[in-house]
Amino acid sequence: MTTLTLAKALNEGMRKAMEDDSKVLVMGEDVGKLGGVFRVTDGLQKDFGEERVIDTPLAESGIIGTAVGLALRGYRPVCEIQFDGFVFPAADQIITQLAKMPLRSLGTLRLPVVVRIPCGGGIGAVEHHSESPEAYFTHTAGLRVVACSNPADAYTMIQQAIRCDDPVIFFEPKRRYWEKAEVDTSTQEGWHPFDRARVVRPGADVTLLAYGPMVKTCLEAATAAEEDGRSLEVVDLRSLNPLDTPTVVESVRRTGRCIVVHEAPVFGGFGAELAARITEECFYSLEAPVLRVGGPSTPYPPSRLEEHYLPDLDRVLEAVDRAFAF
Repeated sequence: MTTLTLAKALNEGMRKAMEDDSKVLVMGEDVGKLGGVFRVTDGLQKDFGEERVIDTPLAESGIIGTAVGLALRGYRPVCEIQFDGFVFPAADQIITQLAKMPLRSLGTLRLPVVVRIPCGGGIGAVEHHSESPEAYFTHTAGLRVVACSNPADAYTMIQQAIRCDDPVIFFEPKRRYWEKAEVDTSTQEGWHPFDRARVVRPGADVTLLAYGPMVKTCLEAATAAEEDGRSLEVVDLRSLNPLDTPTVVESVRRTGRCIVVHEAPVFGGFGAELAARITEECFYSLEAPVLRVGGPSTPYPPSRLEEHYLPDLDRVLEAVDRAFAF
């Protein structure tokens, strides 16, 4: 076991993928000499050269468009979008080309492209640097959408995403980049499938569904609720599309209550899809409506106000109280 930050775990995962397959490339703004603004790609260009770790112009559409061409020629590009709010200039390439070309070609063309997106708030950044755009991409058929929440998953999931023959949108919780945990880098045995959820804390009274940066918040809420005699089960979804519905349904049928937690605005957010599916599958097991905790329907605020915008332990526990009140 090795103690790694989430950022370093991603770095080590990409390094291992590049060692195993010479067709794996890393590309993006400042990913080479600088090592990325969060230093996630630090040292990769020095070790693998400028032909495999490519500093691109500040043009997200160009990054993804180039990656599509490289993938068609047999490469496996890993594209870094420097901040979540910068992905929208690339949306045309992602939605109209990357997601659709395999089906358009009746499966004869594969596009094994990974688009890494640091997501979410909590770092005191300015506008366009703290977005949660996952719902745009989960709504786009043809894309896999995954989100890591801890260093161990970061290490394994980035390698699984790179090996996948489908295009993968890979969300990384930027405010968790510096958090440390034990990571087993010595073996690939026992890796959890990257399209499956994981119950990270068993419980009996309420199911908390979360992904990315909110998993740790939900774990803290579960610890706090234990003092009041309430047993909260925390499920890390990990894969948003495809969604591991059986794991979610099994948990909610046992607990009878469900709260979905994400940073993105509640209105039209990914939690709405979860709530709808749970209502369809677990209606007769529910003791209360499925509740959602998320951001308000406003643009992300200035950094001095973000603590009022982001869901925290108190807001999760308030939702737990509401679930028990029915």
